Amino acid sequence: MPTDDNSVNIETQGNRYHHGDLRAALIEEGLAQISKRPAEKLSLREISRKVGVSATAVYRHFPNKAALLGALCQVGSEKLSDTFARATEETGGGMDAFEAMGRAYVRFALANPSLFRLMMSKAPQANALETNQDGQTNGFAMLADTLQDVLPPDAPPELQMVKRLQAWSIVHGLAMLMLDGQVPAEEKIIASVISRSFL
Repeated sequence: MPTDDNSVNIETQGNRYHHGDLRAALIEEGLAQISKRPAEKLSLREISRKVGVSATAVYRHFPNKAALLGALCQVGSEKLSDTFARATEETGGGMDAFEAMGRAYVRFALANPSLFRLMMSKAPQANALETNQDGQTNGFAMLADTLQDVLPPDAPPELQMVKRLQAWSIVHGLAMLMLDGQVPAEEKIIASVISRSFL
């Protein structure tokens, strides 16, 4: 079988992986591991054992732990984008949508603490808050696009960036305070802090 083949046929006893997309199975197991422990404790050897393949098979897809962590960050970004989409689908857009995304950001962090911390340690930078120019689904670009809809149309770029950073600082700061146990992770606090007054 070619070493770059993404499909394998493996028959193992007691392991849950038998056939199909090995890369996806490795990512799924990586997500399962970091749902129980910090991402820095992730073990490629343990992942290969849980999936039921050799370490060599793992290295064909992820040459090192950093490569797998990068893939997990990408999945996390997609999950965050999906979370934003679900949070805003029943709003009328504008400020209601922006507030819904802010609350969803905090809830996502609380529901996925290790994945969220990993995502924030790898990326994003401030330029991640630029509006979406390439048509790709990106959670931070979605936030920026929604904020742009509620700002005055003639707002200068400098003001737009300040407002993006203010909004991100509030939702991210609240998420981290709750994750670190400094503020109770209560819905009423999320709702009161993430209100239209924060703009």
